[in-house]
Amino acid sequence: MFKNLSPRALALSGSQSELIESALSFGFRGLDLDLMEFVAQVKSHGTAHARRLLDSAKLQVGGFELPTRWQGDEPTFRVDLAQLNDWIGVAAEGGFRRALTWIEPANDEQPFHQKFETSRKRLAELAKLLEPHGIRLGVGIVTSPEARQGKTFEFIHTTDAQMLLLSGVPAKNVGAIVDLWDLHITGNSIDAFKKLGGERLIALRLADAPSDVAAGDLKPNQRALPGEGGGIDSSAALVAMAEMGFDGPVTPTAHPDQLKGMRREAAIKRVGQALDTVWKGAGLTPAGKLAPPVRR
Repeated sequence: MFKNLSPRALALSGSQSELIESALSFGFRGLDLDLMEFVAQVKSHGTAHARRLLDSAKLQVGGFELPTRWQGDEPTFRVDLAQLNDWIGVAAEGGFRRALTWIEPANDEQPFHQKFETSRKRLAELAKLLEPHGIRLGVGIVTSPEARQGKTFEFIHTTDAQMLLLSGVPAKNVGAIVDLWDLHITGNSIDAFKKLGGERLIALRLADAPSDVAAGDLKPNQRALPGEGGGIDSSAALVAMAEMGFDGPVTPTAHPDQLKGMRREAAIKRVGQALDTVWKGAGLTPAGKLAPPVRR
């Protein structure tokens, strides 16, 4: 496992050089990047130039959001799939190894059973395209009730349903984005992902929640940094993920309200400190391994 910074997950902005400098300064070893921005840099200056700052800082790409509208209508999916086919070689050459996407929790087009089959087939198709390039696809859920309001058909928004969909996609390079906030909201634990195995655990997102608010009553803006709420044990989750063989990015998340009024540098410092605390609480080495027991 490695400590990863996702500016998007924290609603932080900055140039690539600024974000790389901040990530390195506060103990991160990975950084989520925008694939389309990287592709544009490669087209203008080449891969070596586009990666020069990452290589200099010895940072790896934690993940990138899949730029494919795979949940829309068929013509749109086909157009985006063709474009992805053009970009994916550039991504692989640039060190992009984990594509991330989130299931839309409701829609106006298809009832659950039809949407489930459409999603299963398209994820399998995406997996087939990504696999030769050594890229894995992580699939997450959106648990907020607000995201389902005003839609005709509800779709996957629980961990159990997420696991059901993933079990229907046998491709080894498709797996789960494990988000502790979502687990807490849906009343599940890390154990729900044991059946997948380490290679199908793509990314881990840490968060905390107030200990005095029931999971069903939580609001999105109460998503706190790991270790700052008391309702979710991030250290225990890190131990469990390590025991399952997870070796991917560990990304602290929080609602933007939790960092309101802070400058980017100060916010990333606080995020890094929060991650360090739960990392040490899990007894992990700097390389993200479980420290061997001390012999007496």
